[in-house]
Amino acid sequence: MASSSGGRGGEDGRPPQMQPVRSLSRRMTRAGTMMIDRPNEDESAIDSELVPSSLASIAPILRVANDIENDNPRVAYLCRFLALEKAHRMDQTSSGRGVRQFKTYLLHRLEREEEETERKLAKSDPREIQLYYKNFYEKYIKEGEATKTPEEMAKLYQIATVLYDVLRTVVPESRIDEETLRYADEVERKKEQYEHYNILPLYAVGARTAIMELPEIKAAFSAVRNVQGLPRPRFHSTSANPDEKLKERAQSFNDILEWLALVFGFQRGNVANQREHLILLLANIDVRKRNLESYDELKPSTVEKLMERIFKNYRSWCKYLRCESYIRFPSGCNKQQLSLIYLGLYLLIWGEASNVRFMPECLCYIFHNMANEVYGILFSNAHHVTGDTFEAAAPDEEAFLRNVITPIYQVLRKEARRNKGGKASHSKWRNYDDLNEYFWDKRCFRLKWPMNFKADFFIHSDDKPQPPNERPDQVSYGKRKPKTNFVEARTFWHLYRSFDRMWIFLVLALQAMIIVAWSPSGLLAFFYKDGFRTILTIFITSAFLNLLQATLDIILSFGAWRGLKFTQILRYFFKFLMAAMWAVVLPITYSKSVQNPTGLMKFFSSWVGSWLDQSLYNYAVAFYVLPNILAALFFLLPPLRRILERSNMRIVTFIMWWAQPKLYVGRGMHEDMFSLFKYTFFWVMLLLSKLAFSYYVEILPLVNPTKVIWDLQVVNYQWHEFFPNATHNIGVIISIWAPIVLVYFMDTQIWYAIFSTLFGGIYGAFSHLGEIRTLGMLRSRFKFVPSEFCSKLTPLSYGHAKRKHLEETVDEKDIARFSQVWNKFINTMRDEDLINDRERDLLLLPSSSGDVSVVQWPPFLLASKIPIALDMAKDFKGKEDADLFKKIRSEYYMHYAVIEAYETVRDIIYGLLEDESDKRIVREICYEVDVSIQQHRFLTEFRMSGLPLLSDKLEKFLSILLSDYDDVETYKSQIINILQDIIEIITQDVMLNGHEILERAHLQTGDIESDKKEQRFEKINLRLTHNLSWREKVVRLWLLVTVKESAINVPQNLEARRRITFFANSLFMKLPDAPRVRDMLSFSVLTPYYKEEVLYSEEELNKENEDGVTMLFYLQKIYPEEWSNYLERVGDSKRNFAEKDKIDQLRQWVSYRGQTLARTVRGMMYYRQALELQCFQEFAGDDDKHSGYHAMETNEDDQKSFNDRTRALADLKFTYVVSCQVYGNQKKSSDLRDRSSYNNILQLMLKYPSLRVAYIDEREETVNGKSQKVFYSVLLKGCDKLDEEIYRIKLPGPPTEIGEGKPENQNHALIFTRGEALQTIDMNQDNYFEEAFKMRNVLQEFIQDCRGKRKPTILGLREHIFTGSVSSLAWFMSNQETSFVTIGQRVLANPLRVRFHYGHPDIFDRIFHITRGGISKASRIINLSEDIFAGYNSTLRGGYVTHHEYIQVGKGRDVGMNQISFFEAKVANGNGEQTLSRDVYRLGRRFDFYRMLSFYFTTVGFYFSSMMTVLTVYVFLYGRLYMVMSGLEREILESARVHQSKALEEALTAQSVFQLGFLMVLPMVMEIGLEKGFRTALGDFIIMQLQLASVFFTFQLGTKAHYFGRTILHGGSKYRATGRGFVVFHAKFADNYRLYSRSHFVKGLELAILLVVYQVYGNSYRSSNLYMYITFSMWFLVASWLFAPFIFNPAGFEWQKTVDDWTDWKRWMGNRGGIGISVEKSWESWWDGEQEHLKHTNIRGRVLEIILALRFLLYQYGIVYHLNIAHRHTDFLVYGLSWVVLLTVLLVLKLVSMGRRRFGTDFQLMFRILKALLFLGFLSVMTVLFVVAGLTILDVCAAILAFLPTGWAILLIGQALRSVLKGLGFWESIKELGRAYEYIMGLVIFTPIAVLSWFPFVSEFQTRLLFNQAFSRGLQISMILSGNKDKQAPSSSK
Repeated sequence: MASSSGGRGGEDGRPPQMQPVRSLSRRMTRAGTMMIDRPNEDESAIDSELVPSSLASIAPILRVANDIENDNPRVAYLCRFLALEKAHRMDQTSSGRGVRQFKTYLLHRLEREEEETERKLAKSDPREIQLYYKNFYEKYIKEGEATKTPEEMAKLYQIATVLYDVLRTVVPESRIDEETLRYADEVERKKEQYEHYNILPLYAVGARTAIMELPEIKAAFSAVRNVQGLPRPRFHSTSANPDEKLKERAQSFNDILEWLALVFGFQRGNVANQREHLILLLANIDVRKRNLESYDELKPSTVEKLMERIFKNYRSWCKYLRCESYIRFPSGCNKQQLSLIYLGLYLLIWGEASNVRFMPECLCYIFHNMANEVYGILFSNAHHVTGDTFEAAAPDEEAFLRNVITPIYQVLRKEARRNKGGKASHSKWRNYDDLNEYFWDKRCFRLKWPMNFKADFFIHSDDKPQPPNERPDQVSYGKRKPKTNFVEARTFWHLYRSFDRMWIFLVLALQAMIIVAWSPSGLLAFFYKDGFRTILTIFITSAFLNLLQATLDIILSFGAWRGLKFTQILRYFFKFLMAAMWAVVLPITYSKSVQNPTGLMKFFSSWVGSWLDQSLYNYAVAFYVLPNILAALFFLLPPLRRILERSNMRIVTFIMWWAQPKLYVGRGMHEDMFSLFKYTFFWVMLLLSKLAFSYYVEILPLVNPTKVIWDLQVVNYQWHEFFPNATHNIGVIISIWAPIVLVYFMDTQIWYAIFSTLFGGIYGAFSHLGEIRTLGMLRSRFKFVPSEFCSKLTPLSYGHAKRKHLEETVDEKDIARFSQVWNKFINTMRDEDLINDRERDLLLLPSSSGDVSVVQWPPFLLASKIPIALDMAKDFKGKEDADLFKKIRSEYYMHYAVIEAYETVRDIIYGLLEDESDKRIVREICYEVDVSIQQHRFLTEFRMSGLPLLSDKLEKFLSILLSDYDDVETYKSQIINILQDIIEIITQDVMLNGHEILERAHLQTGDIESDKKEQRFEKINLRLTHNLSWREKVVRLWLLVTVKESAINVPQNLEARRRITFFANSLFMKLPDAPRVRDMLSFSVLTPYYKEEVLYSEEELNKENEDGVTMLFYLQKIYPEEWSNYLERVGDSKRNFAEKDKIDQLRQWVSYRGQTLARTVRGMMYYRQALELQCFQEFAGDDDKHSGYHAMETNEDDQKSFNDRTRALADLKFTYVVSCQVYGNQKKSSDLRDRSSYNNILQLMLKYPSLRVAYIDEREETVNGKSQKVFYSVLLKGCDKLDEEIYRIKLPGPPTEIGEGKPENQNHALIFTRGEALQTIDMNQDNYFEEAFKMRNVLQEFIQDCRGKRKPTILGLREHIFTGSVSSLAWFMSNQETSFVTIGQRVLANPLRVRFHYGHPDIFDRIFHITRGGISKASRIINLSEDIFAGYNSTLRGGYVTHHEYIQVGKGRDVGMNQISFFEAKVANGNGEQTLSRDVYRLGRRFDFYRMLSFYFTTVGFYFSSMMTVLTVYVFLYGRLYMVMSGLEREILESARVHQSKALEEALTAQSVFQLGFLMVLPMVMEIGLEKGFRTALGDFIIMQLQLASVFFTFQLGTKAHYFGRTILHGGSKYRATGRGFVVFHAKFADNYRLYSRSHFVKGLELAILLVVYQVYGNSYRSSNLYMYITFSMWFLVASWLFAPFIFNPAGFEWQKTVDDWTDWKRWMGNRGGIGISVEKSWESWWDGEQEHLKHTNIRGRVLEIILALRFLLYQYGIVYHLNIAHRHTDFLVYGLSWVVLLTVLLVLKLVSMGRRRFGTDFQLMFRILKALLFLGFLSVMTVLFVVAGLTILDVCAAILAFLPTGWAILLIGQALRSVLKGLGFWESIKELGRAYEYIMGLVIFTPIAVLSWFPFVSEFQTRLLFNQAFSRGLQISMILSGNKDKQAPSSSK
């Protein structure tokens, strides 16, 4: 291959060291590689970017080869040769993944290139490479140092380094000349100064970048580089070589962070990352409100402020543990330097902590000890305990990772493995919180420092000697460690334990109301002694409820006892004993106070002697409530409570010990007095309304019927009654009261919906929401918009006072500043294709206004004003000028339009003319006009009748000016002709004395003889037509003159209208003042990305679905206006798009309408554009007018200078990081979709240079001779066609193995973000330029003065749901979500103060959160809803969350029925897990009473209420079943004593009102009314009902209830990927069945059977009207649950699809399961998966399942006694016989099944005989029963109705006892029984669908129903779904 001119070569002239490679490669077989089949990719992108992870170090060599390929192919070949040799040395056996294929590929390429490449510079390779190296150095490096950017120089040095490595390989050392060696030394010496950087090229020399010239950066950098006085770290070399020792000792450091890295062993990438991080933080804090003159160094207060914020948590931790803070400053030290050392140390620890970042107090512990070491090194040099001297240098840069982080990570990893992939109980493993809370106790200091790995924390219960045959990473589960402080047990009792005060209040209120209602005196019972004494029994109830709470505390925390302090255990016991004491004392004292005790009271009374006074109970009650009175006093004095809770004084801790356990979080969360008053008032009003309603509507009407039933004697039971002698009909009373009680506990949620709607609406109205909601409103207030914009969104100039009120006068400076932003806003909407070119021109403000004397408003305001004014003047009959002008001025904008049109016409004509005499004529005409107006003789000197003709000519003139032309002479002559016509009309038809002007012009020019007018106006300046500013004027005038109709509908697009009106409206809302760019807070945006769509490919756009519809066609129909705007844009010849560009534009057009990463990135990059525009406005200052922005854009030198300055400030203030977790895997993947994602992400980086991508890199590295996986966090940026690595930080292990995927993905990238604020953006979000402009205002909320001491820690922003137009379902979801993110969160934030973080575009106080565990929680399963835990954590740690509605961010939502259900299931799962969490428990216990109510009803309480709504239906119907079957209902209703049966019937129906859930849509209606008008809201509400929104929301109620309940009982939560595609497709019946069978269909059928039984067996004595009145809402619920998935399924009732669905479902049902067979393929696999939760549930869960299943036995028990064959016998024997019948039937079916399996093949005849005998036997038995026993057909039907539920109960119990039945051999029978039931259910549900599908109009109606929203926007959905579309869909190029 490569030739060598020196050294001893081999046979082919190569150096000996290269021989093995060739010989090895000859032995290789040609292997198929992952690189070979790469269509549409060039080779260069392949070999450098697809290097196997174990050979990663050769990737730079291959990149260099690709870079120099065109310049010198031979040198590129030599580079690849070096890469191959290096690859072989690294992995000689090719054992790494993909290594053999890669080496084979590279070898084949080299073989080809050896023949093809030629040397350009010399005859041999050694000479070629030397000459090329020298040329490269001299041409690029030497000359480029002063001119090239640091980024370019970094790449050049990288190439030079690789070239020298190649050179040394090819050229023997003795043959390298001196000059080459000198160049190589120079490169080696300087290359570290030219490394790829992120934002700051800190150590780069040569051409300075603008950001490094900023004085704040210089000052911060100087402070960080101050290493004066820092001791050189002492190295301890293991080598005996003195030179090596000296070399190691002499290592230098440039700044504080490098010194810390040498001392402690931090990684180089971490140091570089945190160095930049610290400098940017310091610079941004320091520059705020600082004079930029004489700016040399940091203010002392800057470092102090940063110290205060970063170490606030650490200092609080030290105080809590009562240990000394090791942030110490001895006298005489350099305080700033030492402060920066502490700051740098903390950031370096945090930057390398990986998963340990989720454990903030663990980081405090690490910092605590390392800060002590730093202090020792700098000031004492001896350990404060042992007196040992410090070893002041780390052995290598991974020492900290290896010795500190990895051991803690290993503990986390082992605990995570106990989780068994989310299937193990939470109580069996310790999560992040448990391990972090270990450091809330002084016991953590037992770990010592350096950490003792034999300490209890590290010795895991699984650490046993491994058996020889067991893998090292295999976990054996021994005795587990205790949980810390809390145990997440699966039980509903958590709801009581966490919110006990609410439940106690509700129970006591219910008891009091029942007592009062029962009392004959009613409400007056309070004033009677006996009545009041009875009411006081509520305190006895309270005592027992408190005892329950104390018992739960002990039982539910039992798993953590070994980890609790003794004082905590003691507190639990004392609480229990105190509660038990009161539970005994209060009943005893009360029993004595009752004058004639009976029963239990008599028993208690006999305990106490006669010494007890009757009033003793009152004293006992007084003592009992004393703590509550004290609590109420504390509630009224929140500052005092806050001080006591936060105090660490021992005496205060002792006093507070009883009130609450001492915990590090949740202390002092009390609000200020005003906030307290607001939410207290809200809840007092709500509770009064709720209790009054409950008393008068629910409780009082039931009391009298209950009294009647209480005294009624029933003797005629219709079944076997087990307790025939029971008195007072307790069963009936329970059946009647149970649903009412459940409704009582649940309806607070409905009252909350009502009150939050009212309060939210009022608050929204006071916030000026919806004041501009239509274009008409916008036009009427647009004149105030510029001044409001400048008042709110631009910083005040120094010395200018803020304007308080709207001003009529318009400031030109305001217009100038406003126009720049407005025009940019309008142009971005044009680029997004929301408006067309004409609409854009109508909306734009002129960029230059110096020539016109009036304000130039956008043409859409002035449209039609000129034609109207002309008509007005033409038809004017008056004589006075003043009357005409008054008429014109009466229309605000007409006055401006007339003056602007006149002055613009003058300027345009005057500018065109070159001849001075022509100009004089124009001047004189204008002079005449001006003078006549001033002297009020305009009407006398000008004819108005000539104006229309003049207008027509002017219109033609402007059209010609704007037209394109090829022939200049023709164009010029057209202009001259029309111009001469215009002057002629003016002088002859309009002016009375116009000829005098022309005559004077002739006289003045001396041209008396010639009277040819055509010689005038022939010299015109055509160059002017190319001037952009002049053309803009012409366009504007043309619009003023030609737009005859009003532009009231501009823009047409609804989205464009919404954005314009919202932006204008937000300017009238209350915003913080805008700071100058330098003064604003710096911020980052972080987006986690996994494998979602980035940008749709051309194939995806044109790929047809099952109905023959492409994505492109679908979107063209949904967005017709935007499609035509797109076609206009790409077809515009001025834009000149090439064919390839058009394809890219089309891909972007589609992707920007989906939920893609490209859309999100484009939106977030508007922040940068907004910042750059803000910078320009500040640089330009007040003197600049409109022209500045555009003028600068046309001047290249100024533009470059401007761009450099604005980029520098934008970089200083804004960073965007996308965390593409698997980007590295996608890069190397052979999957086309992954490769496409990689390419698209790369293109985004290249398109947006400031975009950064973080990913987790997985590499194979050889350690101790073994290959193992190593993980890194890597940050990339786009650079010259490829990505470039900036930072690489090694991780202790795979980060995503420990916790939930999304938070771990965010956490690894968090270290690469910058600034003081952080916005979290999901991958389905969007942003808008005009909203991005408000960002600096929003950030001011963090530092504004606010009521109370606390500043907000999370700023909540509102969202706009942009997916509402796809279908009716998408519209429902959009409305629901919009009401939550607006009115819902508005009320949560104010007045309730319980808004948290919901995964929306909230902005975090970044420094607060990175020091307190990050922006989410990540423990597996328990933190499934990871985002809300960030809000919980923030609140518990002393922060609070606000909500702001003057800014909005776009958000996509799920649009299909199944997608929505997945999402709802995920959220319900998450809420179920939250219910069990410590965060909810602590917030529920630490909030005051009213804030706790707010918290409950807006989080887990909402889901529990949803479940209780469903439970109420069950309780009601099972109660009715009991009453009907036992005969009690008939006895009561037919009893002669029941005179008020109507009252009883009303009592039976009272709860049915609440099943409608009708009131839950109130917030939606209120918000639409507020923002769009109440007429629109009412219309939308009616349309939603017509589109069956109630069916949809009722169905989702079932989803919430099912998944919430199952999660708490059994677990089984998991992340559910919903998919974000927008093409709505038909879901097969089998898919719907799988998804909804257990959550909806089973429950729906059960309720249907209940309703049928209730109707059938109660029909004889009850009116049918009453039945329908009672059960209407329940039938509605049943219908919704059974058929909603099919109603909302596109083409759900199309006959052919129904037939296909049935075939598919039958095939699925019949397929056998097995290992590896997916649930989509086989019913058995699915059925097995549906029981997954039962496999992993505990014994309590199994018992509960069995108990719940027993309810199905009630049907059989009741129905068999009503059979005619029973002959009214009520013996228990009847029921026993029914079981004999059932078991016989099951046995026969089992025999047939076994017979078929065993004899069906070999003994076919015998099997047929057996079946015939069974059939004959069945006929005989049935005949006997019919003839002898009196069996009827109705009995047979009833028996089926009775036995079906019993069989289901057997099935459910069998599933719960799976392992037992498998052992007994019955499991296969259970499975077959299950299959039979699935067949029956499927048939019952499918039959109505099949019947309806037979009628074509049903399908058409469904399509209209489902896509109505899109129909109104022009979507022909019927054509889409039937596929009858024109296959020749319009392309982008048309």
